Amino acid sequence: MKIAVMGSGGLGGLYGGRLAHAGCDVTFIARGAHLAAMRQHGLAIESEPHGTIHLSPVRATDDPAAVGPADLVLVAVKLWDTEDAVRAIRPLVGPHTAVMSLQNGVIRDDTLRSAFGAAAVMGGVAYVATQLARPGVIRQTGPMQRLVFGEYDGRRSARAERLLDVLVRAGIQAEISDDIRRTLWEKFVFLVGLSGTTATMRSTIGPIRSHPRSRAFLRALLEETVAVGRAHGVRLPERYGDDRLAFLDTVPPDMTSSMHHDLERGNRLEVAWLSGGVVQLGEAVHVATPANRAVCDILAIHANGPPPGKSQVTSHKSEVRSHKDDVTL
Repeated sequence: MKIAVMGSGGLGGLYGGRLAHAGCDVTFIARGAHLAAMRQHGLAIESEPHGTIHLSPVRATDDPAAVGPADLVLVAVKLWDTEDAVRAIRPLVGPHTAVMSLQNGVIRDDTLRSAFGAAAVMGGVAYVATQLARPGVIRQTGPMQRLVFGEYDGRRSARAERLLDVLVRAGIQAEISDDIRRTLWEKFVFLVGLSGTTATMRSTIGPIRSHPRSRAFLRALLEETVAVGRAHGVRLPERYGDDRLAFLDTVPPDMTSSMHHDLERGNRLEVAWLSGGVVQLGEAVHVATPANRAVCDILAIHANGPPPGKSQVTSHKSEVRSHKDDVTL
């Protein structure tokens, strides 16, 4: 199976690396120091539960046109880079190519469908704890490496079955969803609540869930997102927000979100696609979303990086995506 990975950091590097190790023909689309390190030293995945693997040589390039059409293109860039990624991967997408985003949010696949047509796009939800430790090295923490995916019409298509086979052979816990839209929203509800509170309150989840007023705000974010999803026809239980709040009571108290880390590091934020996505989708179906709008307003001056006069973090750590935001159930 010929696979191209657009965005080869912690998330794309982990899944692409596992697939390459299992014998798939994988090309990593990358840039900068990470690309240089992969070209010179290969790609390493460090994992206590699964052991360290080192792939050398690896196929890595900054020129998708040199790769040609693939069977599968995995998109794992930050959400603000989606439009640029779509333009870049056009040479990778042929008439039979499947395109799957592993990004956060639920709007991202609309962009892919507009570019490549509905038939090309499969939905995917990644559950993994991983980060780019340094150029050329992916670090996985925790045993989970799960991928739930599927066709938007619910079919168990031949390409889905083929992908399931290679994922399982790569040691990835994979399953085909018969309602991938619902699967995406289940993660989205959780992520909106976690990112919206931890970023605006500059706190890990422990103190937020323990204080009655911050807990009420967290509940409002969850409930608004569920209401918007249900208004769009997503088959979420009416009280699914309570379910996610109960789950948040079970996670480690020091858990936070990548958006919180991005804020601290002076990076751009994905707020426009998370809480902002809830607001946008809510307006389309006349569902009020005041809590999510408050998140957008509070973070507005930070959405594109540090506001004027505030220095930006320039260490290489600013390029590292926190793993804690990837472990969502």
